Amino acid sequence: MEPMIADLALILICAGAMTLLFKWLKQPLVLGYIVAGFLASPNMPYMPSVTDLEHIHLWSDIGVIFLLFALGLEFSFKKILKMGSAPIIAASAVILAMMSIGYSTGLLFGWGQMDCIFLGGMLAMSSTTIIFKAFDDMGLRQQRFAGMVLSVLIIEDILAIVMMVMLSTLAVSQQFEGLQMMGSISKLVFFLVLWFVVGIYLVPLFLRKAKALLGDETLLIVALGLCFGMVVVASAVGFSPAFGAFIMGSILAETLEAPRIEHLITPVKNLFGAIFFVSVGMMVDVQLIVEYAAPIIAIIAAIMVGQTLFGTMGFLLAGQPLKVAMQCSFSLTQIGEFAFILATLGTSLGVTSDYLYPIVVAVSVFTTFTTPYMIRLALPAHAVVERLLPERWKNLLNKYASGAPTVAGQQSQWRVYLTGVGQTLLIYGVLCWAIIIAMSRFAEPQLARFLPEQWTELITAAATILLLAPFLRTIMLKHNISPEFQALWHGNHVNRAPLIAVHLLRVIIVAAMVGYVLAQTVEWHGYVLFSVVAATLIAILQSRTLSRQAWRMERTFTDNLNERDNHGKPQFAGRLIERDVHLTDYTIPIGNAWAGSTLAELSLGRRYGVQVAAIIRGTQRINIPSGTTRILPGDQLTVIGSDEQLAAFGNELAAQSQKADTPQEAEMKLNRIVVGAESALAGKNIQESGIRERYHALVVGLEAEGSDTLTAVNPRSPLHAGDIIWVVGDAPHLASLEQAAQGVAA
Repeated sequence: MEPMIADLALILICAGAMTLLFKWLKQPLVLGYIVAGFLASPNMPYMPSVTDLEHIHLWSDIGVIFLLFALGLEFSFKKILKMGSAPIIAASAVILAMMSIGYSTGLLFGWGQMDCIFLGGMLAMSSTTIIFKAFDDMGLRQQRFAGMVLSVLIIEDILAIVMMVMLSTLAVSQQFEGLQMMGSISKLVFFLVLWFVVGIYLVPLFLRKAKALLGDETLLIVALGLCFGMVVVASAVGFSPAFGAFIMGSILAETLEAPRIEHLITPVKNLFGAIFFVSVGMMVDVQLIVEYAAPIIAIIAAIMVGQTLFGTMGFLLAGQPLKVAMQCSFSLTQIGEFAFILATLGTSLGVTSDYLYPIVVAVSVFTTFTTPYMIRLALPAHAVVERLLPERWKNLLNKYASGAPTVAGQQSQWRVYLTGVGQTLLIYGVLCWAIIIAMSRFAEPQLARFLPEQWTELITAAATILLLAPFLRTIMLKHNISPEFQALWHGNHVNRAPLIAVHLLRVIIVAAMVGYVLAQTVEWHGYVLFSVVAATLIAILQSRTLSRQAWRMERTFTDNLNERDNHGKPQFAGRLIERDVHLTDYTIPIGNAWAGSTLAELSLGRRYGVQVAAIIRGTQRINIPSGTTRILPGDQLTVIGSDEQLAAFGNELAAQSQKADTPQEAEMKLNRIVVGAESALAGKNIQESGIRERYHALVVGLEAEGSDTLTAVNPRSPLHAGDIIWVVGDAPHLASLEQAAQGVAA
């Protein structure tokens, strides 16, 4: 047998056994996976062990891809933008604090400067996959603080790429090179904007056109194809594969098919995600842990104390209440997959010591194991701090949290106008440069195979400008008729000069792009090039066709971006998140005991304090459903409530699903029952007898007394003493019916 198959069998057997054990112990499954990995690793004596670690690491990489793809589906970039600046402030504060703590801890043990710097980078990033899995297992993903934590983690993942570039540069040159670092950041922003804009424009259009063909199997294959396609693209341009999976997930999150895709990939994600966490457990080496026990304990203490203390301060600085800040900071007390990547980078570049990697692995495994307990510890710790904190400090924190802007507040007209212009320049500028690069690197070489060089350059330049034209027109004219522009123009004559200057700057930027494209063709005299550029700009500005085309493209993008919001949650969802109540979606699983009941029968408001704002049933949305509305399997309920109310509701929903999963007496039997002389059934016809309604049984045949012929059933057929009825039903109901047929009280 292939070692790969044997290893997979061992991994899944260990994982299955440990998940059953940890499920029975009511502990998060991720801990069971780590224990399973330790049991299946070569470091565990007296146990069968995995032999082909290379394939295990490959599968674990696929697991990270699926986990981040699912994270993107669950939590899109739009949600971060709706939360405003709070996640950015919190993430920046946490990263800076933990990098300083990591660097200082390394110096405490006399490590070299590069070891200390890399350790600081490892400690700065918490594990997205571990926290995501822990929230999932503990049923916390719907709570308010979980949204803030996941926002911070996404920002950390993005900043992690910048950090990798900076540390790689530092490792090679032994000094920071500002230009290279700025170039890497610019590259990251360029591809982020390009992927997101192009993806939001094309992917929803494709899914809508192919909707009639997208069954469950087809949609799963298409979604995974898009995911791994972006993984390949991200790897090709120098980013991590998992980052590409997250980007595609965030794009698909804005489509109506996102809930279906999330449901379909869950089994695949669970399989490969389990392999990833098992592979983390395999990295545990008891001998190395004993040898470097002191640094490991110190680093663990630094993470626990640093994240809980400085993390709380960072979230407080971002305007979060003390309770939310502590829940967020206690959730981040671990390091994960980025630490492994960074440790591998340092080892491959030869700038870190050999002992750093096993130390980081041990710390990661320990902090992964303690993550669920730290999350649970947040509320008791908050209760203690709340009791000890002076009243004056509590009032000050509450006042700051209530007044800190997390969503765009009142802004000056100049700020709104300049922000809009800046966004337009960034988005359309990225699209323009992407077209220019694509035409010069891909289209032009193909044309050169068939045409002379000069003709190739001229045709490429003309085609490039035609493709750029709608975007160039938007850069020059967008925001010139906006309410902010009009208010500034007519409100004060002093504003007109800077407004004209901003407009001229945009025209100059467009002219520079056109001039760059034309300059790649032939040798132009200065005034000739200037005249051609000016004529091109005038033609672009005068074209009504380009105006309509640009408007349609922007409208399509906006509709695609808001497609799921317009179909799903009400408009006030974004405002509720800043208060104690917020909207959360729950899906009624198939077989749930609540299915078939009306909202009035469930009394969710009285029992749990929550309200159902909407029910999404396929493509139908029922806003503000009445008490007579029935809940059906597969319905998506948009529920309003506080964290505590939603947690109670979610726990009961899960309990009702487990109750429905309990094996029931489901076997149907065919019985021959004789109608007795004293039976209440005698003298009634089949319809009047109540056999179907009262005993939940079905009469399938009737033998009249003294006859051997089985006749077809007619609801109006009378029943007489001595008649034989053939009935289908389950055993308990058939026993009751037989007693009634004999005249015995049930």
